[in-house]
Order: sequence, then C-alpha cells, then structure tokens
Amino acid sequence: MDILRFITAGNVDDGKSTLIGRLLYDTKQIYLDQLEAMESSGRVNEDGDVDLSLLTDGLKAEREQGITIDVAYKYFNTDKRKFIIADAPGHIQYTRNMVTGASNSNLSIILVDARKGVQEQTRRHSIISSLLGIPHLVICVNKMDLVGYDEAVFNQIVADYTRFSKKLHTRDITFIPVSALRGDNIAAASTGMPWYKGPSLLQHLEEVPVASDVNLDDARFPVQYVIRPLTASHHDYRGYAGKVISGTYRKGDKVSIMPSGQISTVKSVEIGGSVLEEAFAPMSVVLQLEDEVDISRGDVIVKQADNLEVAQEFEALVCWMHNKPLKSGAKLLLRHNASETRCVVREIQYKVDVNTLDHEEDIEEVQLNDICRVLVKTAAPLLLDKYEDNRSNGGFILVDETSFATVGAGMVAEVVY
Repeated sequence: MDILRFITAGNVDDGKSTLIGRLLYDTKQIYLDQLEAMESSGRVNEDGDVDLSLLTDGLKAEREQGITIDVAYKYFNTDKRKFIIADAPGHIQYTRNMVTGASNSNLSIILVDARKGVQEQTRRHSIISSLLGIPHLVICVNKMDLVGYDEAVFNQIVADYTRFSKKLHTRDITFIPVSALRGDNIAAASTGMPWYKGPSLLQHLEEVPVASDVNLDDARFPVQYVIRPLTASHHDYRGYAGKVISGTYRKGDKVSIMPSGQISTVKSVEIGGSVLEEAFAPMSVVLQLEDEVDISRGDVIVKQADNLEVAQEFEALVCWMHNKPLKSGAKLLLRHNASETRCVVREIQYKVDVNTLDHEEDIEEVQLNDICRVLVKTAAPLLLDKYEDNRSNGGFILVDETSFATVGAGMVAEVVY
C-alpha cells in the first residue's frame, strides 16, 4: 500500500484545520478519547456540533486564538492508501512553517473561501508549492454552504485561479467545491451540489497517481553509516547503510562513489539481514560492494557515473527562516542529505515576489520568510542535481554555525562548474 503525503494551505480562517478534522471524522479515524476531549472543550460550531479543528490545533495558543501556528501532522488510511497530512499555518509570518511542511509533500491542498475568492495567501502558498516542485495541486473551494452552493461562485473562482496558475510550473490542478463544516464533497459526494460531477476530496486523494512522482532513473544512495561489526562471524563484513532517495539498485550494478569517483560493483542489497533482489526509492537498505573502497558518511553511491559532476558552486532558491537578515558574504553550514560542509553565500541575485513571481533585484539583504535566488560556494565538493530534476537530491538546509539552528531551506536551480 503506497503513501500519499499532502499539505493543506491557504489564507487564514479558510478552514484548513476543519477540513482535516472532517476528513478524519468521516473516515472514522478519530479515537473515542479524542472525541470526548473535543466535546468537553466547550468549543462548538454555529450549528452546535463539536469543532473538528481541535484535532489539529495542538498548541495552547492555537486553541485560544483559533488559528494554526505550527505544522500539525496527522496520519490515517483507507483500504486503498495510507496518508500523512501536514496542516500548515495561513498567517504570512508563518510562511517558513508552510515551507517545512510542504518540502516532502506529493500533493498540496489550497483552500479558498467561497465568499472571498482568491486571496494573497492563496497565491503565496500556490507559488511556494510550485517552487517546491509539488506535482499535484487541489484547489478546494470551501464554505460553499455559505454561498448557497452557487455554481456561478465556484466557476468564477476556477476562472480567476486558472488565469493566475499560468505562472506556475504545476500542471496537475484539480478544483473541488466543498463544505468542510458540513462534510459536502469531503468523504462522499454532496447532495447540495448536483451540478458538480467530479470526485469527492477523499476519492481524489485515493486515486491521484504518485508512483510516477518518484525519480527511478537517477540512482542516488547517500551513505548514512558504515557497518563494520568486526565479530568472529562477520569479521570482514563492510556494509553501507542509507536510504535510496531516487533510482534503483541491484546486485551486479556498476557504481561510483561520489565525490571521490571510485568505481565498484554492488555485491548485495540487504534489509534486516535478508538479501533483496532490488532496492528502490524510498527504501532504507544496506549495500555491500565487491571492493574495499574508502567510503564514509555523506558520500553518495550512484550509477551512470559518466553523466555526473560534482561542484562547489551553485545557484539556488532559498526560503530564509531566521529573524536575522541574510546578507551577501554570510558564512553558514550546509546540510545536503547525509553530508555537511561550510559554505558562503557569495551573492544575493534577486528576491522573488511571491504574489507575482516577479524578481526584485539589487537586494542587499533578505528578511524572514523571503524567497531569494543566491550563489553559494561550499568548502567541500558535493554531488548535486537540479531540484526540478530530482527533488530528493536537489534540496538542502542552511544552519547557523554558532547556534546550529536552521536558518534557511534551499532548492538547487543551476550547478556552476
């Protein structure tokens, strides 16, 4: 059974937490003690029903203010698929939280209030979803009950968003009219909107294809740990543990170790002590090689070595996540999969206007939640893919050397050789 990771985003008070609560409630994924806790909270909707947004508003400040601040993760499954939900905050000051939740998502649900139409945060979160390479977008036009389930209202929002979406890289966009409060088109078709002939939200989530989203062409295996038991029964054993982030590996595959360029052959593929015929993304396995080569944490075992290059300079889109501004010349730590190296931001090329995708040039510094394109130089060579070609190997995070706090998330745009 495969897994769909998706995020809910949109403007403040568009009903993201309520939608997730309704989805869990209608699929019978709420435990009895959770339901009792919600009922005893005293928070109810206008019709007297329990407030389902309490399922994801985990922080005390969220419950008090009725808003989402941090990313809340929920898990559920149906007979067809498992799901991991990230409920992202809608306020502009929590954009970095939205980026964190969206970084590993296959699909993004953007909620639009039927009364208000496409808003600034609708565009902002749509653009961020596009920049992060999320392949599937679902535009849920929520609160249709408050506009009398009017088809004309839905069609107008579809037309407005379609004009805007021409600027996005995402091509798979689905529009669904819903009422999270009343459950219309969430887990089952709505009787109040007979004019809508498409799937319910749950049906779409169960059927959207995600297998094709995984890059199975470019084999990338960052080594996380070198296994050397040195016991009597495994005296000469040397295995390399890690996660296949893209591609496939089989016994007999000719591989190279990057960045050194050493060449060897896969001797075996193992998991839990058992030998596998094949390993593919996103499996965590142990590889054994035929040759005793020098490999350590952070090295990448790859195939198709003739087409690969390592570099110490690249351009990237960065979402800045720290209160201290980013300036040219900033010295940081860069974490790329299992490797870590010092780096310097040599140049801030431009800042992205997340409402229009226009470029603001001649930028001296970047503020919290800004997205910019920068030129980065690293102290050690890295094997990098463009983010649009391989999300798993094209993303990285920036860390402050003094506090070890995450200050930015980046996406490789171009590699400079």
